[in-house]
Amino acid sequence: MGNIFDASTGVLVHEETDLLIDSIFAIRQLCYLYAKIEIPCSDARVSRAIKGYVDCEQEISEKFGKIPQDALKAFRRISSLVFGGVFGHMEWLLSQRHEPLLTGNHGPGATADGLLGNEKFDQFEWPTRLEAVFPYGEHSIPNWRYYYQLDRVEFLEPEAERPVKVITVPKTLKTPRIIAIEPTCMQYMQQALLDPLVEVLERQSLSGTNHKENLACHFMGFSDQNPNRDLARLGSIQGDLATLDLSEASDRVLNELVLTLLHDSPLFSEAVQATRSTRARVPHREGEVILPLVKFASMGSALCFPVEAMVFLVAILYGIEQKLRTPITRRLIKSLQGSVRVYGDDLIVPVDCVSDVIASLELFGLKVNGDKSFWTGKFRESCGGDYYAGHDVTPVKVRREFPSTRHDVQEVISLVALRNLLYQKGLWGTTSFLDKKIGKILPYFPIVEETSPALGRHSLVFDYVEDRSDFDTHSPRVKAFVPRSRPPASRLSGEGALMKSLAKKSDKPFEDPRHLERSGRPLAVRMKLRWMIPF
Repeated sequence: MGNIFDASTGVLVHEETDLLIDSIFAIRQLCYLYAKIEIPCSDARVSRAIKGYVDCEQEISEKFGKIPQDALKAFRRISSLVFGGVFGHMEWLLSQRHEPLLTGNHGPGATADGLLGNEKFDQFEWPTRLEAVFPYGEHSIPNWRYYYQLDRVEFLEPEAERPVKVITVPKTLKTPRIIAIEPTCMQYMQQALLDPLVEVLERQSLSGTNHKENLACHFMGFSDQNPNRDLARLGSIQGDLATLDLSEASDRVLNELVLTLLHDSPLFSEAVQATRSTRARVPHREGEVILPLVKFASMGSALCFPVEAMVFLVAILYGIEQKLRTPITRRLIKSLQGSVRVYGDDLIVPVDCVSDVIASLELFGLKVNGDKSFWTGKFRESCGGDYYAGHDVTPVKVRREFPSTRHDVQEVISLVALRNLLYQKGLWGTTSFLDKKIGKILPYFPIVEETSPALGRHSLVFDYVEDRSDFDTHSPRVKAFVPRSRPPASRLSGEGALMKSLAKKSDKPFEDPRHLERSGRPLAVRMKLRWMIPF
């Protein structure tokens, strides 16, 4: 601690020496090593998290009526200014009713109605709300020659719709993560909106709309966290950028606020609302309870991530507008490029506007996590990147318990990843300790490049050692274990098989030629000893 704080005054040492940076990293590494290990929380902590979910719903339900009307008008004006072209593109896509341009998609995850893998292509539940915007016959059967399938469909009135299923998954030992599993039909059409929405949000220009330049693409992202990390690093050097983190971000976005966001885009707003689940099945000590939802959506909805990002960006710009005491314009928004950024619940904002931005976020029902938000000093944190005075001090975290045998495949994979991350951080003593531990479990643990699929050691000093050459290609091979998994059995035939083939968005063939026999997330992962390419 003496390397970080002045012994006589207790004040942080100002001189940025290598010893100071190494000491800060070392303390963070020790303190955060087990911060996110994926071990189930105690029943008491799970119950507390579920209660927090219900309490949050009650809290935000009381919030919307307290938002001033002038703030809502400004929110609507700013959303049109920033996202007008984006929403215009979505309106055009949805207006093509004679030839639908939006195609649903099934993911590999669980659903509230229990359909798994290929079973999802034979879905026979469809809410009437969804039918009004996305007719079943246009989106869930191969073509109208198969209209007889409509006889098997149960069209659900709003009061009979299947609610989302709220569950907990490991996050930290302090509290679990709460997600909501959507019904198959909702998830399917949420994906239809997600792909074009994200594509147009990240597009630089919007040809065919009134707004040729897309302002939104400079302030948010959905696949690359590096822009947020780069800004956090710059903020730790220059001190002009703050990093904010939101608590319960997804669960605090009011649906009424989303309606305000999309007020000027009636078709898109109707489609978003049609694919939104309105009730949740929540665990309770006496079984389960059905909770009506005032939030837009919890984690688990495909639209949760992009919609919340848009809400956060508008709230940030409203806060900046309040700070400047002048209506925000396109020119002003352009000038904020490089000082405002949104990725999920990780926000970057100018330090001189931080108090007004926080006030704006809280005005709209959101909550800033003060313990993980930084705008003073030389430390910044965003999207998993921690920086002090421009130096990366991000700790490596243990994700799973250590394996005891080679049959603990997920734990072995996690331990190898931990070893290689610690090596990259220069913690070679710890790496050497893990090498010995892994060597007792994996008799073959060669040096490989980072791009190799084999379980092996990464090294900056030594090159891989070729064990043999491939007979056909003459390329080097090393003997190593490699993870192997395959989707569970899920046979599909008839109309469902045809629907899956026709609904594929890519022109390329399916990667798995047996996709009609197996589908979904693998139930288990195995390891095989193979001759593997080391790069």
